[in-house]
Amino acid sequence: MADDLSAPLGKKKSKAGFRLSPDNIPLARIAFGVIALIVLGVGGRILLVNDPNGGRPVADINVNSTRNANSVADNVKTAASQAIITAGPEIPVSGLVSMVGADVPDGNPDAPPPPGVTNAQGLVPDLLEETGKGAIPRMSATGETPFEAYAQPGPTPADAAGKKLIAVVVTGLGLNQSGTSAAIDSLPGPVTLAFAPYGKTLADAAGAARAAGHEILLEVPLEPFDYPDSDPGPQTLLTGQAPRDNLDKLFTSMSAFGGYVGLVNYMGARFTASAQDFGPVMEELGARGLGYLDDGTSNRTVAPQLAAANNVEFGRADLTLDPDPARQPILDQLKALEAKATEKGRAIGMISALPVSVQTLAEWAKTADARGFTLVPITALMQKAS
Repeated sequence: MADDLSAPLGKKKSKAGFRLSPDNIPLARIAFGVIALIVLGVGGRILLVNDPNGGRPVADINVNSTRNANSVADNVKTAASQAIITAGPEIPVSGLVSMVGADVPDGNPDAPPPPGVTNAQGLVPDLLEETGKGAIPRMSATGETPFEAYAQPGPTPADAAGKKLIAVVVTGLGLNQSGTSAAIDSLPGPVTLAFAPYGKTLADAAGAARAAGHEILLEVPLEPFDYPDSDPGPQTLLTGQAPRDNLDKLFTSMSAFGGYVGLVNYMGARFTASAQDFGPVMEELGARGLGYLDDGTSNRTVAPQLAAANNVEFGRADLTLDPDPARQPILDQLKALEAKATEKGRAIGMISALPVSVQTLAEWAKTADARGFTLVPITALMQKAS
């Protein structure tokens, strides 16, 4: 009684032994019980229900019924035939057979592209080999070579009919975009353009040159006698290195752009004098169907012998036209080149891409034919040794 009297007004003391509060609700036991019921239910269904489709809907359609004017059923209905279409579970199919035959265009992925087919850069895909360095030229499966595929038409000594043939190669292109564009636009198509492998937009520049009718060459940097005081640049092929290392450098340069008919040395008096070092390079050119032009600056080169041994189309320049890069000295060298062509029936000149050199060459080329000289692409004066 004392307890009841001492309790606060409006509050009634609950009976001893039971008080309902969140602390008294066994939540963990309830959750465990619910999970156990779910597990038992799923297990029971698996054990008691024979459903190999796992609940996937299956529909059987009898197309033999002739109800509703079923023309398919009218055609297939016989006493012994029943056609059942079943939408069953997805089953992996093995032994897939292509429905595209080798006689369908593009149906045989291993077949070479038809002759004359080129990619977006104007290159023949079958003349490209993908390497870790990028795409580089190769001989096609049918034996066609880049030298043949990318050559521009022009008379050769065999069919010159008395014409005096001159080929001029402009070197050092691709390094300066404006200078390269000027050479492409101002020089006639028979003038050959040689690109160094270092420019930023080489693929576009080389493509523009070929579109304008020029044959193109790749300049490959080779070790000079005073290397590294004279440094041809990155990826220079060096004497005394393992052939594999030099070929890796060669492939890096070869992947800079495409569409060239061959290579021309940039410097390289020491390298081209070493048959041990130069031999693997020339062997690679022969296997890939590329030509080689020697710039004519070294008398110690073994390029002619290596080219003959590896069946490589070969040429050697007669004169450098701008050792003194000024208009009149260049014109004097061009007259000397004409004298060579008059004497031998053909001549090859090398000139740099300096603005004065390009301008003077363009001026001379406009009147060369009137003086009895025919400009030809470099491939016209390159040949395999017999």
